[in-house]
Amino acid sequence: MEVCPLPPLLHYPTVDELGAHAAALVARHPGRARLRRVGTSREGIPLRLLSVGRGGRHALVVAGPHANEPVGGATVLRLAERVLADRRLSEDVDTAWHLLLCLDPDGARRNESWLAGPYTLGHYFRNFFRPAFLEQPEWLPEGADGAVLPETRALLDVQDELRPFFQCSLHGVDVGGGFVELTRDLPGLAERVARIAARLGVPRELGPYDTLYWPALGPAVYRVPPPNPGDLAAAITEAAVESTWFHPHPYGTVTAIVEAPMWSVPAVEDASEPEDADRALRTVGRTLRRDTELLEDILGRIRTSVSARPDAARLLAPIDDYLLVGPGIANSWDPGAHRAGTRPLPPLDMARLTSLAISARRVALRTAGLLHQLVRAAGEDPAGALPRLDRLIDEWCADYRDGYGARWTPLARQVEYQSRVVLAAAGLAGRHARGNSGHGSPADAPDRDVKSSAPLRQE
Repeated sequence: MEVCPLPPLLHYPTVDELGAHAAALVARHPGRARLRRVGTSREGIPLRLLSVGRGGRHALVVAGPHANEPVGGATVLRLAERVLADRRLSEDVDTAWHLLLCLDPDGARRNESWLAGPYTLGHYFRNFFRPAFLEQPEWLPEGADGAVLPETRALLDVQDELRPFFQCSLHGVDVGGGFVELTRDLPGLAERVARIAARLGVPRELGPYDTLYWPALGPAVYRVPPPNPGDLAAAITEAAVESTWFHPHPYGTVTAIVEAPMWSVPAVEDASEPEDADRALRTVGRTLRRDTELLEDILGRIRTSVSARPDAARLLAPIDDYLLVGPGIANSWDPGAHRAGTRPLPPLDMARLTSLAISARRVALRTAGLLHQLVRAAGEDPAGALPRLDRLIDEWCADYRDGYGARWTPLARQVEYQSRVVLAAAGLAGRHARGNSGHGSPADAPDRDVKSSAPLRQE
């Protein structure tokens, strides 16, 4: 079937552009695509679900759960194009695809000042926004019944309505490599991810900070442990709070969290042995504690003057979160700071050490970027914080760029990588579900697509 493609992606689409592109697809394919409002954000922005195909089985893809990770919006548009162009992905296997354009449009709009570039680390971190942990709509710290965010409730309602055999949450690693997290094993996915990553030149992250204590199902593929309520700091790496990833688990749903890198670092897939892992960990721990102290000092000097400014609370909340968890994270990694009863670290290779160091720097850079915005929004800088923050941001971004070799991954490549991994995971999940439904699987078409020579859309 001939499908009129979307315009080439020259930048990450904004919330409004996502809605406009989805509406255009529906206008061209009214019999096969639908667009409906499934909820409203806290600030009154519609949450829209684009559905393609009318099969009896449902695949749900969620874009934009983290406000600073906009690649998912571009990916759902790409997936819609592919499903419309290839009946083997929908009608032939009795599958309908449901694509949530953006789960956190309020937060996404706060990132729009950097979406069109320039794509430099400094520009990104100075304009980065991500809400406080408890304002991120995938988390369910009080369980599904206690969910209060309207975005969360809308997603839970969609999950309960569709009971999907496959759910995918689309995320973007700002600095690092690609990896996948699963709530159920999908044998063969690690090999497919390896082929996709090699073809597109995307490094696989072999030891992400997020999965530090999680079982590996294969290189760059990890099993998310089931919910285990605990403290907020532990939730970052241990899935200690419930989440929308597990809410449809009783329906037999396989959830995949697909991470695509914005700036790629080749060393995150270096499986070689380090010369002195303990020394490297101590250095990372000391660095994060030192950076946290610097940022706490800056915040202490400006908090009184900026707190009364409009919207200051939205920036202060994530700043306080990062400053709270930073020292605890550093202590959990630092061999010299371990206390009795602390969980031992898994075996460390260069890939995992690199990922931990990148993650420590990420905590500091995000905090510095949010502080920078806080001072800019105040319109005055009586404490002289901006020059100090600029120096820190420039220094830490240079470390990413020169010390770790971080390089921008073209947007078309990010989207192609993520969309192919989604299709591969959905295919394997469909193959597993086929035994229960009697229908075919969308696995075969993604396999052929991965091996195809179809060109990427150019930047």
